[in-house]
Amino acid sequence: MSQSDTSNIQLLSTEVSQLRQDLQLRDQLVQQLSQELFRLVKGNTNFIPQRSESEQDLIQLQTLREQLQAVEQQVTFYQEQITARDTEIYQLRQSVQELTDRSRMLEQVVQELPQIYRRKFEERMAPVREKVAMLQRENRQLQAELQSVSYRLALKTRNTSHVGIDLPSFPRPASEQNSVSAVPNT
Repeated sequence: MSQSDTSNIQLLSTEVSQLRQDLQLRDQLVQQLSQELFRLVKGNTNFIPQRSESEQDLIQLQTLREQLQAVEQQVTFYQEQITARDTEIYQLRQSVQELTDRSRMLEQVVQELPQIYRRKFEERMAPVREKVAMLQRENRQLQAELQSVSYRLALKTRNTSHVGIDLPSFPRPASEQNSVSAVPNT
């Protein structure tokens, strides 16, 4: 949630609180006026309206009715505003909740990323390690064979005085040995 959203919520909350206080004050004034009117009209037994009301009383009564109607309209207006603000606050709270949930989910994903990367890296490195190990074994085997051939070559050159190189003798297949043994040795 951004700082502007937070400040908007706080501003709306303050405004709603102020509107509720104004509405309560208006309600109290309306209640007091209605009680005063009720007391004047119904509560006073000595008060009996005359058939011929003075024009000034009618004007005052009309003024009070207009004021009462204006106050009722203001109360209705403020109630509509409060309802609209309450709806907006509800929607903002839902939005805040959704954003909070999403933020938590993203934090969890971010925390899991290193483990996921390590696991994927290990999965990709396993065949490479196997290949390196195989190449190292093959390299050691070839080096051992090279040393063996070098050693034999050194022995042959030390033992023989001629310049020719003796090649290693390989075992002959059985069919060749039979044909060779048939030929008499000279």
